[in-house]
Amino acid sequence: MAASLALGASGCGSSGSDSKSDSSGKSGAVSDADVQAALSAGGSITVWAWEPTLKQVVTAFQTKYPKVKVKLVNPGTSNDAYKALQNAISAKSGIPDVAQIEYFALPQFALGKSLDDLTGFGADKLSGTFSPGPWNSVHQGKAIYGLPMDSGPMALFYNKDVFDKYKINVPTTWDEYIQAAEKLHAADPKKYLTNDVGDAGFTTSMIWQAGGRPYKVDGTNVSVNFGDAGTQKYTTAWQQLISKKLVAPVESWSDAWFKGMGDGSIASLVIGAWMPANMETGVKAGKGKWRVAPMPQWQAGGNVTAENGGSSLTVTAASQQKKLAYGFLKFANIDDGVKLRVDAGAFPATTATLQSPDFLNTTSDYFGGQKINEVLAQSAKNVAPGWSYLPFQVYANSIFNDTAGKAYISGTTLQDGLKAWQEKSVEYGKQQGFTMK
Repeated sequence: MAASLALGASGCGSSGSDSKSDSSGKSGAVSDADVQAALSAGGSITVWAWEPTLKQVVTAFQTKYPKVKVKLVNPGTSNDAYKALQNAISAKSGIPDVAQIEYFALPQFALGKSLDDLTGFGADKLSGTFSPGPWNSVHQGKAIYGLPMDSGPMALFYNKDVFDKYKINVPTTWDEYIQAAEKLHAADPKKYLTNDVGDAGFTTSMIWQAGGRPYKVDGTNVSVNFGDAGTQKYTTAWQQLISKKLVAPVESWSDAWFKGMGDGSIASLVIGAWMPANMETGVKAGKGKWRVAPMPQWQAGGNVTAENGGSSLTVTAASQQKKLAYGFLKFANIDDGVKLRVDAGAFPATTATLQSPDFLNTTSDYFGGQKINEVLAQSAKNVAPGWSYLPFQVYANSIFNDTAGKAYISGTTLQDGLKAWQEKSVEYGKQQGFTMK
């Protein structure tokens, strides 16, 4: 998959208007007036996405632009969707006009020339429209390969009932977090401050916050270095939790995970801001018990966070209806669609929403009447800059548990596990034609 994405070019579309007349071309080649004219004239586009709130967006979009027909297809989530998309690209058939792609996977499709550079629509002028983390994630050099759909600035979600019962203060630093984990598990060996059996996304987000920048990418020149100071800061701290068996050996998103959050045996999570809706539907027993606090810091008094998850909507290079596709992106990610998705539980990437008094002052019954968006919006402002993903991050993540994940089931240390992850990633990159360091 990565070989095709990194070194291949996308195929041509098979239907719709002439691709040359509808291509974005150079920056500013397609104006907003051109896009509006295309929306008024009508046509058909296909959208591949699994994000559930897009169903309402498609309905509202077609109501506003009745001459545009949108076919919304769920190709599966994450890796399943990427396999389906790459298969369509390789076959040069059935490629959608719009595709949902998570931030960590975006570089892979961008380098494979499978996505349209949206600077041709003036997307480069939207920098103030989105919060820093998601906006940086859709860039590859000066090119912009998607518009942020949502974001996942990290925060601490904790069970206040459990914290109160065992007199645990909400940790503001990672040292305090480790102390809280020790105190809780000593008081009740059946309770853990958190769970972890090895997760690539969580690990890279934690390294991101700690100041680590293990990935350097310049076109096809790529380096991987998990020996940097930020990475070691994270592994030194987290190894204590692993070695002392202070993390629940429960896989996230499993039935046991949801049950643990409901019965208090898993008392906190450090996770992206998209989590509340999942807790409301999946952990109903936790209603009124949970609260949200800022992400613990590596240095007392700090205010640095990182992103964990989030997706963009992209226009494929093969689309022959790019004006309609870009019009859909703007509707879903900037205009009317944002409120529809936020009302349905999505966490926004748009600064206007994040700064809106209505959004910030919304109280959550699930979180005991807390204005959780105040905490989460502040986290979005504090995302550390400068993070890069590999142009084959999908593959790298798929081998995490076979390398770094061994730290959770054997005597391998987390730092050594990351070294093994590094070596396998470098080896794979070389096989795919990248110049690796």
